[in-house]
Amino acid sequence: MWIYDRKLQYPVKIKNPNARYAKIIISQLGGADGELAAAMRYLHQRYTAGHREIIGILNDVGTEELAHLEMIGAILYQLTKGLSAEEIKNAGMDAYFVDHTAGIYPVSAAGIPCDMKYIGVKGDLIADLNEDLAAEQKARVTYDNILRLVDDPDVKDPIRYLRARELVHYQRFGDALRIAQDRMDEKNFYAFNPEFDKGCGC
Repeated sequence: MWIYDRKLQYPVKIKNPNARYAKIIISQLGGADGELAAAMRYLHQRYTAGHREIIGILNDVGTEELAHLEMIGAILYQLTKGLSAEEIKNAGMDAYFVDHTAGIYPVSAAGIPCDMKYIGVKGDLIADLNEDLAAEQKARVTYDNILRLVDDPDVKDPIRYLRARELVHYQRFGDALRIAQDRMDEKNFYAFNPEFDKGCGC
């Protein structure tokens, strides 16, 4: 189904390791609004999406989120490569270091491991697409916050790219929501579904 190209979607070339930056950027690896959560959300929602075009959007965006996960991993690797235990400790990554050394492990900036409870899959197309629109905006805000805290242009460049892709994904999910709404029976939209009224005593 997928063809893997052995290069990053966008280049990551960080010259100066910085564990303090790694400590905050790791949220986009394993945080609630990170790339792993996004990939899992969209690639699982596609099964009940119902419409070919929407399944395609979920599949495309979910696949791209895997590419972004790879980019974040590369950023974290380059930010921590060759650092001493003292440098790790001074950056506040000592607890992480004890458990993972400098391995790339999906946690949030607060140190909370990635959990599937982050993954919003309701099986209702309108609910799922609204979840996706919110998820892309939350990821964009996280990238905005990272950019406020990072000065190194080698780090900011791929982060800006990733932020820009969140905006594109938001637009794609907006398109998907419009397709879903256009194809729904008007009387079944949100408020009334006769199938649910049968035998429910309403």
